[in-house]
Amino acid sequence: MEPLSESFNAAAFFVDRHVLEGRADRTAFRFAGRAITYGEVADRVAAAAGALAECGLEIEQRALLALDDSPAFAAAFWGTAKLGAVAVPVNTLMTAEEYEFLLNDSRARVAVVEAAVAPRVLAIREHCPWLRAVLVAGGRAPGALEFDEALGRAKPVTEAASTFSEDIVYWGYTSGSTGRPKAAVHAHKDFLAAADLVGVGVFGVGPEDLIFSGSKLYFAFGLGNSLYFPARVGAAAVLVPERITPELALQTISRERPTIFLTVPTLYARMLEVPDAERRFDLSSLRYGVSSGEALPPAVFDAWADRFGLELVEVVGSTEALHDFIANRPGEARRGASGKVIPGFEARLVDDAGAPVPTGAVGHLLVKGETTAPYYWNRLERTRRTMLGEWLRTGDMFRRDAEGWFYFEGRSDDMLRVGGQWVSPVEVEAHLMAHPAVLEAGVVGEPDARGLTVPCAFVVLKPGRTPSPALAEELRELVRRRAASFKAPGRVEFVADLPKTVTGKIQRFRLRRAPATG
Repeated sequence: MEPLSESFNAAAFFVDRHVLEGRADRTAFRFAGRAITYGEVADRVAAAAGALAECGLEIEQRALLALDDSPAFAAAFWGTAKLGAVAVPVNTLMTAEEYEFLLNDSRARVAVVEAAVAPRVLAIREHCPWLRAVLVAGGRAPGALEFDEALGRAKPVTEAASTFSEDIVYWGYTSGSTGRPKAAVHAHKDFLAAADLVGVGVFGVGPEDLIFSGSKLYFAFGLGNSLYFPARVGAAAVLVPERITPELALQTISRERPTIFLTVPTLYARMLEVPDAERRFDLSSLRYGVSSGEALPPAVFDAWADRFGLELVEVVGSTEALHDFIANRPGEARRGASGKVIPGFEARLVDDAGAPVPTGAVGHLLVKGETTAPYYWNRLERTRRTMLGEWLRTGDMFRRDAEGWFYFEGRSDDMLRVGGQWVSPVEVEAHLMAHPAVLEAGVVGEPDARGLTVPCAFVVLKPGRTPSPALAEELRELVRRRAASFKAPGRVEFVADLPKTVTGKIQRFRLRRAPATG
């Protein structure tokens, strides 16, 4: 990573630099069947900065962005950064009450939202005392400004604000699956560090790459994949505003010909269920696929290699770290392993008391690196529990072998204590998914008749497969044979779907509350 001067603005580096260095005609995005150049992006960013400034947005203030993956997102995000303000991207599928919380928690002065989101934001606007203006992309709404019209009228901002490299530019709200959302804050410098350490250092993104991310831009993972990783090297990204279904993912890869595809294990598993996918869709443009968000089941890793001849590269990261810190490498992916520590980061595994655990033992993962957030906005106690000086407590449980490979064992609050021994739900789920009838599995602990904890499995079957007591016993026997008897589910519950966060992670806490149906 190149050294930074004290003054550094991410928008100037990731957008304006390409025009100044003669790359204005290079494609930055593929969107709706057409190419959008870096020069066009720079012009839109300058106009967006002008429009946001005219709405009253000033340095260090927040702009909430509820936008789909589109050029409007790039313009609003980098336009905010160019002013020295803070971009706060959020999910476009939230309720009015959730937007009210986020607007007031962030004290956002401006909100830029999709037309479909506008009615929910405008319905609670009077309860958001800091909000000064709402801009609507792709439509109109009473009491709001139309985004493109505002850009057309605005005086472009040609010079980026003289921000410090450590000034905050981005807030990433966590999903809030176990509590109210909290914002991890990141500085301008973090974007360059993540782009260099992960985008270039691990993924090998180069100027000729075309990136397609199934994770949306309003997630930290998707933001790196589609926005600043390609912009680091003058590459391009495919932007798809719609929800990425298995069919749409395959269609987009076949049509746009990206070189790298990044998404969550759930989508990889469901893409395998699309009938005749390997014959109907051409995935030959892909160099590899990246999997993040949950442990990649070995069965899915194997199936992609067998059916598509494609290597899936598992990585581990978090919003608090901005992107990844443990990763497999393209061409060297190890089945079932999360990867090794990315150069530029450090990692250690500790027990409940904070002491190092021996090789092969399961411990709490702590990481240290340039991109970790210094704090959560307005969450002092959570900050103290998570940001331990230079170290970030990830909340993940891992084991590490003698060669330095890390293996995910689950979240710290998901681990099961069965018969005095730790059981990883991820391990049991992987064994269950090795059965040809199983599409997905979620494992939690529940008390047996004696009040002792035993694993309980919630299983989603593949289309055409029928639940039965015989199949349930077959699955239990599979775990006994592949692992150990105490890891076998005491109960197997067949369900239509598993509860997940918006990032595709299984919400095991909701499974623990799920009533039995047979």
